[in-house]
Formats: sequence, C-alpha cells, structure tokens
Amino acid sequence: MKIAQIVCKYRPYFSGMSNAVFEISRQLIDRGHEVTVFTPNFDREEKHEEDHQVERLDPYFSYGNAAFLPTLGKKLKNFDLVHLHYPFFGTAGVVKRFKRKYPHIPLVVTYHMDNRAGGVKGLIFAFYAKYFLKDILRCADALIGSTFDFIKSSDAKLVYNEAPHKWHEIAFGVDTERFVPGKKSLSLIRSLDLNDSVPTVLFVGGMDSAHHFKGVKVLLRALRILSKEKIPFQAVFVGDGELKQEYERVVQAFFLKTTTRFVGRVSDEELPEYYRLADVFVLPSTSSAEAFGMVLLEAMSSGCATIGSDLPGVREITAKGGVVVPGGDEVELAHALADFFALSEKKRENIARKNREIILQEYSWERIGKQHEQLYHSVVEHKSNTSVSTELVNN
Repeated sequence: MKIAQIVCKYRPYFSGMSNAVFEISRQLIDRGHEVTVFTPNFDREEKHEEDHQVERLDPYFSYGNAAFLPTLGKKLKNFDLVHLHYPFFGTAGVVKRFKRKYPHIPLVVTYHMDNRAGGVKGLIFAFYAKYFLKDILRCADALIGSTFDFIKSSDAKLVYNEAPHKWHEIAFGVDTERFVPGKKSLSLIRSLDLNDSVPTVLFVGGMDSAHHFKGVKVLLRALRILSKEKIPFQAVFVGDGELKQEYERVVQAFFLKTTTRFVGRVSDEELPEYYRLADVFVLPSTSSAEAFGMVLLEAMSSGCATIGSDLPGVREITAKGGVVVPGGDEVELAHALADFFALSEKKRENIARKNREIILQEYSWERIGKQHEQLYHSVVEHKSNTSVSTELVNN
C-alpha cells in the first residue's frame, strides 16, 4: 500500500507528534508498505538528513507550527491512503479540498490534541475549532484518538457524538528495546554534578511557545515547596526552546540552582540514559493541549514511577503506573513527590517492574503499527466495496 503521512512538524524537531509519525511510518515500512511523510520545510537553509520517505515542502506562508502547502494536493492523488495528523493549521484545509476532489482515496485523520493559548492566538484557535474543525474531521473516512477519554472532552467531541462509529482508539507507543530499565550512569551523574544517593526527578518536553502548556513552572513551584521543607531531591529538565531561559530565571529566583539542571535537548542515543537516571518522572501539563503524554510511556518503559496531571488522556495513562494530581496544583504535586520519596526501595522496585510489564503488554510500537495497518486495510476495503456498489447502482 502506498501511504502518505502529513504532519506539521517532523524530525529533527522534538515533539510527541513528530515522533509518533516517525515510529508509525517505520512500522508500516517494516511491514512492506511504501510511506512518504509530507511536512513543511520551515528552515530552507538548514541541512536536513536525506531520507527517501520524507518530502519537505516549501510553505507558501507559515507562522509557528502552521503552514500553507498549496502543492500538497497534487502530490496526494497518487497514494492509496492519506493520513493527516491534526492539528495542522493552513494545510488541513488543503487536505479537505483534496478529499472533496478525490473522494475515492481513503482519508484517515488522527486528532492529537486541542490547541490552547492565551490572548489573540487563543481566540483564533477557538474560532477555528468552532467554524472549521468539524468540516475537516467530517470529511475523513476514519478518525483516530489516542484515548476516548480525551476525545469525549476535546474540541472534537461534537464530531464524535455525531458519528462514534468512525472513531478508533489507538494509543501511541514506545520503543521497548530502546527505553529499558537499567543502572544509573555514573558518568552522567558526574557530568551533571549530581548525587547518586538523592532521589532524582525528571521532566522531558519542549520548552518553546508551542509547548507552553507543559507546566514547567508548576513543577518548579513544587520543587520550591520541597526545598523549603528541606526534603532532599535533585531535578533534571530535558528539552529546549525559547522559554528555557525564562525557566532558568525562575530557578534562580527560587534558589534551586544547586538542585536543578537544565540540560537542553539531548540526542536520541542519550535520552534513555536520562530516563534510567530518574527515580520519578513528572508530566505537570496544565491544559487539554496535552492529550496523551508519550513521555509517560518512555518513562514507564524505563522503569520510572510517574506523576501526571488530571487531564483527559493523560490521567488514563498515568493511573496505570503512577499518581494523578490536579493540573496546575504545585502543592498536591509536591505532596505526591514527597510521598514517593518516602517509599521503601522494595516498593519502588515493584512500581518499576509493574510499569515495564504494562508497556510490554499494551504500548509497544509493533502493536501500535499493526493496529494502524489493520485500520488502513479496513478503510481501503470499505471504500473499494462502496465504489463497486455505487457503480452497480448507476449501471
């Protein structure tokens, strides 16, 4: 099958959405399918690695993660199936017009997240969700949500209520061979000037304006509470973006410099070592822009305990192997961290073992890739049968 994947940002950009498309594409290619990822070429001067399965198109215009790719429609007509990963402002409309012109080509849409922001941008997101989102989702032959818990409370809930039969619950996954439990790297501990006998808290996520909802400041406020109560800890923040300097200033203001490390973006090869370094992983997101949290799976696969916000989707994953706390509540987050630090070593080991078992049973990319393949085949078969029925009626 010849499959087109469409996403607003792709590797080397760091995000759960770009990683999901990469892993799904890799699984489909391993199963013998021909996959092309279409994504904007945001930085025309940047040297991207050559990859036969990625086509970076120059946008007619772009703003943030939004881009208008008018040439995309012509390229899609040669595919057996098109898969749009939403949100993709600017180009979602191109895909909708393509579908209307070529209704016989199956379209699958994954609804990854709601868009949330303050000020004028937030008003634009709300206007778009109210007047344009429904038309984009309605034109799809099949719709995917990572959890129905999220979809039923998201901006897509009206379309779900209209046609629940079109929706399919397919989670995201994790590379279980890459993210594995193991001993803490002493060399990494030394390079970060950390203490291997002190509990380590880990955060992994984007620190650009597109990921403002990650709740870094909430976690920093919780750490300040622990510090004031003289509870030993050390924290490592992995990720980069224009907000990183602001967060580092907060660390200075909260007198957390001796216990907190911002390491920036790390390589794919290094990232698993950071998870193995951690005792507990925290995803303190504050809005429904966080719909799942693939980093939770990476942490659980690595044997970490997890703490996550009480948000649709996020809470469903977190509750399987960790503690759910109210989003934006630094006091409850600080209490959850302190409670974990107080656990015996045996109880921590049991948590690590349980989390790893959950991942192996439910969230391997091989399993997720197979689910996508099965859905694609069913959609293509249904479209083919519908076309044959229509021809028989017309004749």
